[in-house]
Amino acid sequence: MKKSKTLNKRYESIGAAAGHSISRRRAMLACVAALTLCSAPAMAAYPDKPIRIIVPFAAGGITDVMGRTVASKLSAELGQTVIVENKPGASGMIGCALVAKAAPDGYTLLMAGIAPLATNSVMFKSMDYDPVKSFEQISMVAKQPLIVAVNNNVPAKNIAELIAYVKTKPPGEIFYGTSGSSYQLITEAFTGSLGVKMTHVPFKGSSPAIEALMGGQINFMIDPFSTLINQVRGGRVRGLAVTSDKKLDIAPEFDTVSDTAIKGFEASSWQGLLAPAGTPPEIVNKLNQAVVKILQTDEIKQNFAKSGVQPSPSTPAEFRKYIQDENARYRKVALEANIQPE
Repeated sequence: MKKSKTLNKRYESIGAAAGHSISRRRAMLACVAALTLCSAPAMAAYPDKPIRIIVPFAAGGITDVMGRTVASKLSAELGQTVIVENKPGASGMIGCALVAKAAPDGYTLLMAGIAPLATNSVMFKSMDYDPVKSFEQISMVAKQPLIVAVNNNVPAKNIAELIAYVKTKPPGEIFYGTSGSSYQLITEAFTGSLGVKMTHVPFKGSSPAIEALMGGQINFMIDPFSTLINQVRGGRVRGLAVTSDKKLDIAPEFDTVSDTAIKGFEASSWQGLLAPAGTPPEIVNKLNQAVVKILQTDEIKQNFAKSGVQPSPSTPAEFRKYIQDENARYRKVALEANIQPE
């Protein structure tokens, strides 16, 4: 009898322990469920406060224009204020580093392009961010084709004639100007593909470089369509071709470099929207869908076309791969042209 009572007490003890364990499990499951239910509306509510887009260049440039265009439309699309803050300096690296270190919550974004995201990694020995790994790519926003131009004293009306002319000169006697390191690498890619050599003359911006081209201090330059087209159409410099992958509807007078000289050659100034690495995929996808929708509107297409800008929406994965490819491309160009990082 005593043995039976002892066994019963043991079973009761085990049952009580099992009951407590089950109760704990149920409590834990209830907590998880509650957290899930709470987090779903929170994510769905994004954004619930103003968003800022950092532009790593001064106001008025093409990256700033793209940033403000997207910000105004994104604000309407998301129902939340979107402001632009200019953080210029160090070829865009100051603003990019700021975003790379920001909280990955979707409230600090970056509008940047070819220099800070592709060519700076080639031209500078150290950077405070990785152009690919430090960010979640949201979408490509725009591409601006470039114009290949010469001063009016150069006897060339197309790329073939330019090649022939350069080859009549001693190496290094033809000078090309650039408004930034990106265009230096693009020009080296162009001249390297043609098998000709020119001497680089750097300028602090497009305006002084174009002045030098018009004045005959330099012979040749490649610069964005929007900065050169008025000088070309005004007869002050001569445009030979555009670097887009196809002819431009707003400038059908220009053939492409790919069609006339270097098959498959394409080079652009470009911009895209990014967030700090670690930003939740749900936020990245929501922003991507909004940006893609904005860029597909007739209003944006028409406004961009006036400056020769091509709306270029993409998936986050496509934009990430594009940046990786651009970095690889210009590293190869720098190596072949013996361009050393500063």
